[in-house]
Amino acid sequence: MGKQNVAEQFVDILVRAGVRRMYGVVGDSLNPVVDAIRRTDGIDWIQVRHEETAAFAAGAEAQITGTLAACAGSCGPGNLHLINGLYDAQRSMAQVLALASHIPSGEIGLGYFQETHPDRLFTECSHYSELISNPQQMPRVLQSAIQHAIGRGGVSVVSLPGDIASLPAPEKSVEHALVTARPTVRPGDGEIEKLVRLIDEADRVTLFCGSGTAGAHAEVMEFAGRVKAPVGHALRGKEWIQYDNPYDVGMSGLLGYGAAYEATHECDLLILLGTDFPYNAFLPDDVKIVQVDIRPEHLGRRSQLELAVWGDVRETLRALNARVKVKSDRRFLDRMLKKHADALEGVVKAYTRKVEKHTPIHPEYVASVLDELADEDAVFTVDTGMCNVWAARYLSPNGKRRIIGSFSHGSMANALPQAIGAQFTDRGRQVVSMSGDGGFSMLMGDFLTLVQYDLPVKVVLFNNSSLGMVELEMLVSGLPSYGTTNKNPDFAAIARAAGAYGVRVEKPKQLTGALKDAFRHKGPALVDVVTDPNALSIPPRISAEMVTGFALSAGKIVLDGGVGRMIQMARSNLRNVPRP
Repeated sequence: MGKQNVAEQFVDILVRAGVRRMYGVVGDSLNPVVDAIRRTDGIDWIQVRHEETAAFAAGAEAQITGTLAACAGSCGPGNLHLINGLYDAQRSMAQVLALASHIPSGEIGLGYFQETHPDRLFTECSHYSELISNPQQMPRVLQSAIQHAIGRGGVSVVSLPGDIASLPAPEKSVEHALVTARPTVRPGDGEIEKLVRLIDEADRVTLFCGSGTAGAHAEVMEFAGRVKAPVGHALRGKEWIQYDNPYDVGMSGLLGYGAAYEATHECDLLILLGTDFPYNAFLPDDVKIVQVDIRPEHLGRRSQLELAVWGDVRETLRALNARVKVKSDRRFLDRMLKKHADALEGVVKAYTRKVEKHTPIHPEYVASVLDELADEDAVFTVDTGMCNVWAARYLSPNGKRRIIGSFSHGSMANALPQAIGAQFTDRGRQVVSMSGDGGFSMLMGDFLTLVQYDLPVKVVLFNNSSLGMVELEMLVSGLPSYGTTNKNPDFAAIARAAGAYGVRVEKPKQLTGALKDAFRHKGPALVDVVTDPNALSIPPRISAEMVTGFALSAGKIVLDGGVGRMIQMARSNLRNVPRP
């Protein structure tokens, strides 16, 4: 074997770290690395049409697999396009290594063609961002970047000039064993004992769960059963905690439903489990609050805490379950379960009656049918905007399904790119992109990536010819809607012209058949559903403070949306409530 150059060494280390794909767009400064990938077994170059897609796809792959994923952009404008998807990956704690190739090293700082300073540009959306200006820095800089991404959960960026990538790698470079998995963190006994005392002294305990409860479903259920606690969740906690949950009281926040708001405000001890829930207007200020989180920087930055517990949710609950006293009084729990069921009963019928005659089609109805027809282990990627509302209220998690979106960063156009990354992890698994027409058209060019790689992603397009969330923001501010209307083409015709399956749905009775046909199709498919632009939704509780915060807070001018099959779970849970 001949002597390696820096690009070849770079790629070999990625393969050792478990990277199987690098998403990006080729370009001059990036060519040495792409060529090294071409000649290396175990890793593929995935050509997308826009680097933003590359970063979103890598972030989705990392969230699905729990392992490191990678993306790349050429110098200047090429790697700049990565930044939005990298922000999303960083805020989603997705383990992503981004390669920002750079202009010739001798030209840096001299205003050269396409010059930027990526090692500076990406510092805010990464845990680690460094420039390799000398081959002697390899492989230590790359190894450090990998360990930052994996160890801290987020993004690392390595900037590499194209000329440096082509130079010989150092002969006696030090390569060490790579960290490829994160450990669990257990709180100290002192914190556990303080928390046990608070729980034992409390009469009414509520749990509010986020994405940090991933892998801890059994422990949360056991703990809730021991202390008779209602269990609410944030949007990112939905997929991990809502299923098989006899203590479920729904979701709080801007997309909320059910009794989660009441449960968090009427308890005397609120325990936040693995959530960095950003909307403190929905959190109480007169209740004792405990927060458990693996990232200490999250502790106490939203609410004043009685106790901050640094640790993994599962390990913390395992310690608690062995020590807390079992409570016998379930009156608070039963009252919250009844409130939850009543709240769902009050809104669930609005979009289930006479839907076969309503045009444009209710988007709630589309989400409900989609939930029923999708596979038990489907991956849903969800566009920001009103699609978030329909996913939050209608998709039914079951422990096998995944729901991925730009839930913390809140970017448009995330669903299709994330579907690409999700589908590459398993071509046999059903991946459904719940796209809005605004988000889809923003990065529509990468629908061609589905066709190029024959990825069987199913795009379900909620086409209301408007930026619905933005219209609502304007209404909240007392402004007439302006600049929010989209003049859309027949997206299904565009899909067919691109070589994919495409069908347009304008009447409710066409919907089920269209979705079934698309799901049966072996390759990429798009179902363009013309939906009602006036369908908007509101959280269960509104205050003047919330109105100033975000559009949905003031949706009091419209009807609540329904909540699909979740009413069935609520009814089932009520059967367990003792009757007087």
